[in-house]
Amino acid sequence: MSKTGISPALADAINEASGSNEMQRQQALLKTGALQNAILTSANFSIIATDEKGIIQLFNIGAERMLGYTAADVMNKITPAEISDPQEVIARAEALSIELGTPITPGFEALVFKASRGIEDIYELTYILKDGSRFPAVVSVTALRDAQDRIIGYLLIGTDNTARKQVEAERAQLYKVLQDKNAELESAKAAAEKANLAKSNFLSSMSHELRTPLNAILGFAQLLETGAPPPTASQIVRLHQIIKAGWYLLDLINEILDLAVIESGKLSLSLEPISLSDVLLECQAMIEPQAQQRGIRLVFTKTDPNCFAHADQTRIKQALINLLSNAIKYNRAHGLVEVKCIATSPEHLRVSIKDSGAGLPPDKLEQLFQPFNRLGQETGNEEGTGIGLVVTKQLVELMGGSIGVESTVGVGSEFWIELIRDVMPQIAADRGMTTGLAPQAQEKAPLRTLLYVEDHPANLMLVEQIIEDVPHVRMLSACDATLGIALARAHLPHVILMDINLPGISGIQALRILRDDPATAHIPVLAISANAMPRDIEKGLAAGFFRYLTKPIKVNEFMSALESALTRADEERVGAIDPAPV
Repeated sequence: MSKTGISPALADAINEASGSNEMQRQQALLKTGALQNAILTSANFSIIATDEKGIIQLFNIGAERMLGYTAADVMNKITPAEISDPQEVIARAEALSIELGTPITPGFEALVFKASRGIEDIYELTYILKDGSRFPAVVSVTALRDAQDRIIGYLLIGTDNTARKQVEAERAQLYKVLQDKNAELESAKAAAEKANLAKSNFLSSMSHELRTPLNAILGFAQLLETGAPPPTASQIVRLHQIIKAGWYLLDLINEILDLAVIESGKLSLSLEPISLSDVLLECQAMIEPQAQQRGIRLVFTKTDPNCFAHADQTRIKQALINLLSNAIKYNRAHGLVEVKCIATSPEHLRVSIKDSGAGLPPDKLEQLFQPFNRLGQETGNEEGTGIGLVVTKQLVELMGGSIGVESTVGVGSEFWIELIRDVMPQIAADRGMTTGLAPQAQEKAPLRTLLYVEDHPANLMLVEQIIEDVPHVRMLSACDATLGIALARAHLPHVILMDINLPGISGIQALRILRDDPATAHIPVLAISANAMPRDIEKGLAAGFFRYLTKPIKVNEFMSALESALTRADEERVGAIDPAPV
């Protein structure tokens, strides 16, 4: 044994282990040093470190390569603000002063102020190179602190932003190439049809991918617009531009996808008798705000209520709204738009839309229904894609109709849609105040009344037929919320079934009106809608609907909800007649 009480063999083992640990520590230090050196010598990032006053203390190889200065040119001499675009630095100082409510001096303070307050800060900045040229960068700023949490300097890491701008330019160039190619494709019909089919299949499959990022852009932009704390004035201007561009892009995507689905032959239409009188009233309500905004006078000639066309209700409204929107957009200041519906033969009805715009010469009329052709309006003030009229024409033709135009330069244009005439359905003849009372129900008491507010004849007919098999319920119906509210006040139904998407007043607005009226506030109101997304259902229930049913109707689910609502109605009426003792 040694004097220490440790055997020589154990002492050797301890020394060997100690030496091994020291070697591992040295290797770890070498590895860490190599990593740090690799970062600092990276040519892909501009890394600039300053002292607490902003004087540059470190200027890596990447900064030298990107900015054209050597480390010796800038270290211990200048701040990063002195190699930045001075106007951008001033603008940043002003914006931050407003945003943070404190004066910020243009200069280095404006570049690091957020980081000095512990706020993550990444922004775009233009560096001025040694030769005077400009270099766009995305800069991330971090405050460097000592063990006592005191700021000892700042780290600015810049990445090249040139590539993104190049991509944007390439996309613009690609779009121009596509436009040029379209003219070539017109000269080869067979090749064009093949290319359009390929385009249609591709766009249809890309629907989800196109909408998902746009949904995020618009969604987060709107959250920022209405968030807390509220955005600054300059941020609001920027957000409005993002939102405006986002909705325009969504319109473009929708029109392109509509065209793709039509061309691929996969568009599903529901052709049935459609009241053109009702459709034109809905279109008038939808388009009037746009006309008022531009000082355009709308004149809708009264339409015979017996004018029913064989068409798809949603698609015919889409076609008419597109023509009305064009008549307003391309009209003269304080111009006129006249709309009328006439019978051109016993088998056909025509809806015409006449404007007082500049009119079109014959050579441009021949190009009207070409995709992406805006007839020289590409540089004008009106936004457009050159797709709307193409989609309108194909929709009308798929419904068995036709579309045409007459135009006089300096006078205006008249577009018309001709549709196949249909017979008035029985449900529509009574839709103003329909009673779907089954004969056996009339013989039994007590009867309970269901009021259904719905603008779609087929949906009214479906529910009427369901109610026919319910002996204790009769049905009233209304084609819009205004009439529905009037019927509710006059008849005090036990239960109301309310569509959400109604012409004029929506179902949710109608619910609020009914709730605000003491006479109808107690009536359970069931929502029924094709808006079946979870957020739509949550919104409907939050608005105060007793239940939220989605289309297509599941009869068992519908009957269960109706019975629950009737039970609630009975309880409410009993409570009103015989209130509980106080």
